[in-house]
Amino acid sequence: MILTDLILILMAGALLSWIVGKWSPVGARIISLLALAVDLILTLTLLNVPVPSGTQWIVNWKAEWIPALGISLHLATDGISVLLLLLTFFIGIISVVISWKEIQKKVGFFHFNLLMALAGVTGVFLSLDLFLFYFFWELMLIPMYFMIGIWGSGEKTKAVYKFFIFTQIGSFLMLVSILTLYFIHGSQTGVYTFDVIQLTGTKAAASTMFLIMSGFLAAFFVKLPIVPLHNWLPDTYTAAPTAGTLLLAALLSKTAAYGLIRFIFPLFPAAAHAFAPAGMILGIVAIFYGAKLAYAQTDLKRLIAYSSISHMGFILLGVFAFNQIAYQGVVIQMLAHGITIAALFILAAVLSQRLQTRDLNQMGGLWEKAPMMGGIGLAFAMASLGLPGLGNFIAEFFILLGTFQAHTVMAVIAVFGLLASAIYTLRMLQRIFFGKLKTELRFKDLTVRDGFVFASLLILIVWMGVYPRSFLNISAPAVKKTLSVHQDQMSETAYNSVTTFSFSNQIFETKNLR
Repeated sequence: MILTDLILILMAGALLSWIVGKWSPVGARIISLLALAVDLILTLTLLNVPVPSGTQWIVNWKAEWIPALGISLHLATDGISVLLLLLTFFIGIISVVISWKEIQKKVGFFHFNLLMALAGVTGVFLSLDLFLFYFFWELMLIPMYFMIGIWGSGEKTKAVYKFFIFTQIGSFLMLVSILTLYFIHGSQTGVYTFDVIQLTGTKAAASTMFLIMSGFLAAFFVKLPIVPLHNWLPDTYTAAPTAGTLLLAALLSKTAAYGLIRFIFPLFPAAAHAFAPAGMILGIVAIFYGAKLAYAQTDLKRLIAYSSISHMGFILLGVFAFNQIAYQGVVIQMLAHGITIAALFILAAVLSQRLQTRDLNQMGGLWEKAPMMGGIGLAFAMASLGLPGLGNFIAEFFILLGTFQAHTVMAVIAVFGLLASAIYTLRMLQRIFFGKLKTELRFKDLTVRDGFVFASLLILIVWMGVYPRSFLNISAPAVKKTLSVHQDQMSETAYNSVTTFSFSNQIFETKNLR
């Protein structure tokens, strides 16, 4: 029951925070911290649980929920989801800490929404029933709507509407695909179920499977996000409160990457292989388009937001390489990006609070005034551009190496994305910390609270870069099993070394990337 406990603790903490927050804002904050700390400790205990032979699941628990409709409470965790759960609860704790001074109104309701959003993320990482997965996928949306709409800034109304519309359209298309797969499997086997393991191997015409997969891709590409479905991101990231931005950038985008690995490839092996070249091209486009727009920004928060699009492009590239090296890189990239982007957005919030602006044109020469802040900015900027010795370098190296084995040209093109990342990142550093001091400024360097937050994030990103094996060993069995299931499905559908896939009068020819 430990998996259900992880979700229920967050939900109970959310309700208790809301109630207590009416009388004691500090009490609401403490309850949130305790709930997240307990979940973090419980998840750490899963690392000591041996994986049973012949399976990838550390814990696999299932109970009937609505048996007449084939809906079950099927929760499971493997090495990939355990690492993402650890990231979720760690970022959750950081979000509460950095909101301690920032959020002063309706504190209880804020922490209710924060914990409910994290409960949705947790459920997404644990669900092996598509109905349950969709429930938690939607659960993430509503609390984020309130967090942006109530505690956001700037053009928050416009931003929250864009966020809601984009994500709801994607979610609706995914729901249609889930129901279609449900009825196809039921008509073939007589068993109507939403269980992912039972749905794996469902057969249908190639064009039908491609259409069903497209509904899932729409939802995942919006949340990741991938060009051209990214339009909601810069406005939303900019308008959201700092904690909301952390959840969006560090966690919600990872649920989409997780969905690609967990559902797309086992359920739609042939269609996924057919789409692989297009998926890689979309990844390349995201890398360079995000970098170009990041370079053009003068608003620090928008610059970091566009840089996230660029880094998500590497994830998409690795996902469609279909080999173990690239998948290991994708897992590390999800973790490293979550840590790095969180640190950069917190730095943007600290600078904005001190300077009362996010405009790069009004910054400059801040290293002299705040050397500790400058050192932290330099460290995480180097992590973002992939400096060796830090986690992002390991992730991007593995992704590019795995992609090189699958598609050499794509890998070579993507390498230049690292150069593009260095250009906008170094420009950001130059505009903020170096050059001439624009105005006379008097403000404190990092506070004790800021130092604690940045130090914890820095330790993790260095740990990942210096000793990546500790993370790779956890995810390796799950990655290997996921690829073997995918390859088994490919073999069952007699998918040969060269496949021609016809859909809407288009012919997709792709290599077997196994």
